[in-house]
Amino acid sequence: MSTTSPGIAGVTELMLVRHGESVGNVAATAAERAGLEVIALETRDADTPLSARGAEQAEALGTWLQEQSPGAGPEVVWCSPYVRAEQTATIALAAAGATLDVRLDERLRDRELGILDLLTRTGVEARYPQEAARRRHLGKFYYRPPGGESWADLALRVRAFLADLDRVESGRRVLLVAHDAVIMTIRYVCEALTEREVLELGRRDPVRNATVTRLARTPAGAWTLTAFNHDDHLEREGAATTTHAGDRDALPH
Repeated sequence: MSTTSPGIAGVTELMLVRHGESVGNVAATAAERAGLEVIALETRDADTPLSARGAEQAEALGTWLQEQSPGAGPEVVWCSPYVRAEQTATIALAAAGATLDVRLDERLRDRELGILDLLTRTGVEARYPQEAARRRHLGKFYYRPPGGESWADLALRVRAFLADLDRVESGRRVLLVAHDAVIMTIRYVCEALTEREVLELGRRDPVRNATVTRLARTPAGAWTLTAFNHDDHLEREGAATTTHAGDRDALPH
């Protein structure tokens, strides 16, 4: 039974967790540092698993779950169907000895990159110079790669998901396990941020792997940020802190 405050319509608190470090994160960072055009990854994005370090981060997240009092912890888990997110949720819940329901929703998947998938910044410039120029002109928020999504597109599915979540999980505290772009877009929607504000946040303080961000709802229905990039559990458990922030060239030119 929910112990949250009565009278608040919809979800009362969102706990947003980025998945642990993935094999794809490691491969992408290595390719960028080496100046390669293509990221060496055999799996499709949806099937890319956690790295060994990512699994350790997910276990450390389980200690955070254990520490939450019955009236403060999550009452249900919603998760991206991508393997790295599912693994993070499963490992963390097992480490915490928790038996919460885990519900998957494809609207929590990572942003789709279309023809630019598996290309580094060097690769995009070399193979699609017109797209690189178009992206620099439009900026990260509105640029949509062919076959992919802009951040504005991502905001559409996030808004639809949150509306359904309010209906299905009204009065409950919800843990969402997803991806850095999804977490920042949820902040953009819930906190009514501007394009420049959300992209500056992402550039200045990227969402780190297996960290916790919390948004609490006031009785008036407004969302308040109560924690961002919380990672004390990683330090206490000796798990590495990793960022894998991706492209920081976010603002329009």
